[in-house]
Amino acid sequence: MDENKQNITLVLDAFRFAFTVERDKESVYRRAAELCNNSFRSYRKAMPTATTEMLWAYVALQMGVNLCNDAREKNLQPVEDRINQINQLIQTHINQTL
Repeated sequence: MDENKQNITLVLDAFRFAFTVERDKESVYRRAAELCNNSFRSYRKAMPTATTEMLWAYVALQMGVNLCNDAREKNLQPVEDRINQINQLIQTHINQTL
């Protein structure tokens, strides 16, 4: 095996998954599993009669929404940065004219 990779096992609810991942990505996989498990437990608590499959579908939807929101916010960051620059220029001009 490539020395930059390692084998890890993640547990999602009652399911075990074996992966070969880049060493520097291990923490990302573990954090993602933790987020999924936390979300799953929250849904299971809120909907105790739902099937496991339905609960995982809710988790998948939530993670998808989170991903879309993160992408949207990232796409807006340059606009926000430019607005902040313009605001600073305006504030500087106002301060100079007072």
